[in-house]
Amino acid sequence: MNDAVEANAPGVKFGLNEDALKAAGSEHLFIHASPYRALANDASKHILVEGDGAIVKDIEGKEYIDGLAGLWLVNAGHGRQEIADAYARQAGTLAYASSTQATTIPAIELATRLAELTPGDQATAFFCSGGSEAVESAIKIARQYHYFNGEPKRSKIIGRRGSYHGATYGAMSVSGTRPMSEPYHSPFMHGVLHASPPYCYRCDFRHSHPGCNLLCADQIEQMINYENPKTVAAVIAEPISASGGIVVPPDGYWARLREICDRHGILLITDEVINGFGRTGRMFASEHWDLVGDIMTVAKGLASGYAPIGAVMCRPYVVEAFEGDNKLSHLLTYGGHAAACAAALRNLEIFEREDLVVNSQAMGARLKQGLEGLSGHPCVGEVRGLGLLVGLEMVKDKDSKEKFVEDGPELKTLGEGLAERGLLTRIGGVLPLSPPLCISAEQVDRVVAIIDDSLTEMETTHGIG
Repeated sequence: MNDAVEANAPGVKFGLNEDALKAAGSEHLFIHASPYRALANDASKHILVEGDGAIVKDIEGKEYIDGLAGLWLVNAGHGRQEIADAYARQAGTLAYASSTQATTIPAIELATRLAELTPGDQATAFFCSGGSEAVESAIKIARQYHYFNGEPKRSKIIGRRGSYHGATYGAMSVSGTRPMSEPYHSPFMHGVLHASPPYCYRCDFRHSHPGCNLLCADQIEQMINYENPKTVAAVIAEPISASGGIVVPPDGYWARLREICDRHGILLITDEVINGFGRTGRMFASEHWDLVGDIMTVAKGLASGYAPIGAVMCRPYVVEAFEGDNKLSHLLTYGGHAAACAAALRNLEIFEREDLVVNSQAMGARLKQGLEGLSGHPCVGEVRGLGLLVGLEMVKDKDSKEKFVEDGPELKTLGEGLAERGLLTRIGGVLPLSPPLCISAEQVDRVVAIIDDSLTEMETTHGIG
């Protein structure tokens, strides 16, 4: 390193002085979805300095199993030098080309690889920087598709309550988490409706499957008919609602919803931002139900966090609406960023070489079985998930299914116990687990043991059960 570079290298200004770093971070760094000065005032905020596989290390040298793969995305695992090298090589050659006037070899190669991997005939990629941008782009593509097909009144979007599609304005509007954001960000985008989710454990209709006859899917058709089908552009949904509680839909749900959309000429947008790239034991969660969306959004695991990148995958009849003079009225500066595409390509090579999707399926089954063994805890309501996307629903009472207060003392004790024992994840109504796909059997068993001990501590401390 030359002196100029060395003077600006990470860690040079403060070294590993934790107090100095926390003071500077508290003053100058606004951590996402957190109060100002969270780094100084919230013990759950860590300064992480190193990672290897499913393990991360903080500035004090303490190691943790990364139970959420960062934020549902480090699918290939931490410390993949070859991905960093692929990014650096491309950045040294040509990091960026205009997203509207040119393209690059890595962008073409990645689009071609995605066409090979994605379900059905989703053969054309529109690149962006992440999941929220992918959802924003999908909404614009859907609305403009109908406009060019002579149906300009088709503008409404139907989402589902409890879903999460991103934090930008349009993505936030179609998400089903309005109670969390409405006080600060309303009014939301016009023309958005929300239906009930396929959340069998907390069914809005107080039925159980299969006797319910999929009322949650039929409710979407009722909305369509009430609004007038000729005004609805798209339905957007995650195959498995991740942030909404790891909600796995019952058998028949996706076939019913696909048929409803087809019958009414409505595009189905499948949001695989979290679900995709091996997370559920298949390359894409849609494959569990032989589902092919008209438009599909991907991000997160596409480059496993080594570069910010996402994509919208479209079927041929969707992109054919944009031929000739019908250009797409949408652009993103960093769409198809050459170095990010190079990182994603190497990431996907690792998936194939190391059979990470197969490992996700095997380790996911082991994790779910281990968690089901904890069902004797009075606060465990249900365990559900597919592959390495698993959730443990927390309840105060199994009969009433009463929820814990999200920022209450019980879940605070649980979160602290998990971290102290070496597991990082979120804590809420559902304890989510989505570790890197390279996690080992020994590490999976350790996760289960940590959760077991931490649940016992919470129950003992707060007199539960």
